[in-house]
Amino acid sequence: MIMSANLSAIFYLISGVLFILALRGLSSPETSRKGNFFGILGMTIAITVTFLSIESFSSGLIYVLIFLLIGGLIGAFIAYKIPMTAMPELVAGFHSLVGLSAVLVAISAFLNPEAFNLGFQGNIKLASLIEMSIGAAVGAITFSGSIIAFLKLQGIMSGSPITFRGQHLLNALILISILALTYLLCSTQSSNFFWILLAVSFLIGFLLIIPIGGADMPVVISMLNSYSGWAAAGIGFTLENSALIITGALVGSSGAILSYIMCKGMNRSFFNVILGGFGAAEQSASSGDKEHRPVKSGNAEDAAFLMKNASSVIIVPGYGMAVAQAQHALREMVDTLKKNDIKVTYAIHPVAGRMPGHMNVLLAEANVPYDEVFELEEINNDFANADVAFVIGANDVTNPAAKNDPQSPIYGMPVLDVEKCKSVLFIKRSLSPGYAGIDNDLFYKENTLMLFADAKKMTEEITKNL
Repeated sequence: MIMSANLSAIFYLISGVLFILALRGLSSPETSRKGNFFGILGMTIAITVTFLSIESFSSGLIYVLIFLLIGGLIGAFIAYKIPMTAMPELVAGFHSLVGLSAVLVAISAFLNPEAFNLGFQGNIKLASLIEMSIGAAVGAITFSGSIIAFLKLQGIMSGSPITFRGQHLLNALILISILALTYLLCSTQSSNFFWILLAVSFLIGFLLIIPIGGADMPVVISMLNSYSGWAAAGIGFTLENSALIITGALVGSSGAILSYIMCKGMNRSFFNVILGGFGAAEQSASSGDKEHRPVKSGNAEDAAFLMKNASSVIIVPGYGMAVAQAQHALREMVDTLKKNDIKVTYAIHPVAGRMPGHMNVLLAEANVPYDEVFELEEINNDFANADVAFVIGANDVTNPAAKNDPQSPIYGMPVLDVEKCKSVLFIKRSLSPGYAGIDNDLFYKENTLMLFADAKKMTEEITKNL
């Protein structure tokens, strides 16, 4: 049975509404499961309608179904096995595949336009050629940029900014050349310009991401998410597929909005993010003298004594908690504190971890009540009145250098004012710098007690002493 065009449009509209509900649901941990369900249902409808809209189930379509099944099984296996600490790398990897798929569809459409009702080789419709060029260029940038992001997050490539003289000028020239190549391609429809356009787009994807430092990687993830959406939307116009256009536009716009919100939260320029021009500041000179600065260290018994005699404690989780999988041990410790009538709240920085919402998901996994978790703007003023700040694995987001060191790469980024607490308990394996590659001045404050240990083991020891 072949589904009519009108009926297909109706079901595509339904799937689009479900995708909007999915985004709405994913905006909060409380409704995230429902949001995931809406997203899965919408995609299932979209895929089913696409297959039912094909005129004939030829032998080639069987191969499509086979590879769809193989890809789905691989994706499900990876998602099931991946630890939360590697989720940012997974997202970057999946973004690269979205970009690559946009490039491959564009290549197919350019080499065989008759199959897509776009005209004939050498005589493709102008509008379709423009859409195809945009989708292919943005897809190529997304693919190569996501590969660099993956390598940096995985530690295969240095997380430090990679810069060279004339880098921004080169990027600007390449971007201009992409526009010129698109014009020449549309004018001549020469395959040479098409392949050169792809090659140059792949190159600029690498160049845009390599100067971005590790502290800004969460913004890069959301930015690449936006790019992948626009690539899909561009190819959707080429294929005249409304579901792909709607989905791509939703992903592209929501990713752009998230990038803007995060840039605002980190005091970064949104346009610098888009052009790959931030994160390349020189490291503060103060980061090299940590060996000569005094540090107060303690043990689980000391930490338990301070918290047991406190009236209020603020928990500041970070990537170290995710690595140690300490969220469940942390919840047990907090439950013990509550039994002693101690007020406990959680402070979440917008870019804590390696991607937006990383800490929220981990705390939700440990069944931490949502009303105890607060964002930076909501809780930052409370540190001055709290007795203890318990920092578990967070680093750059608590660094006072962001406020008082103009030479620091994170200068101007809003941070949690944990140093204003009466006492700061800081769990960390060593004095090594955070992902931004700079030393944390909080380590050396008079009211800071360093707890050098694995986050999970130290938290369990503190609970025993409590």
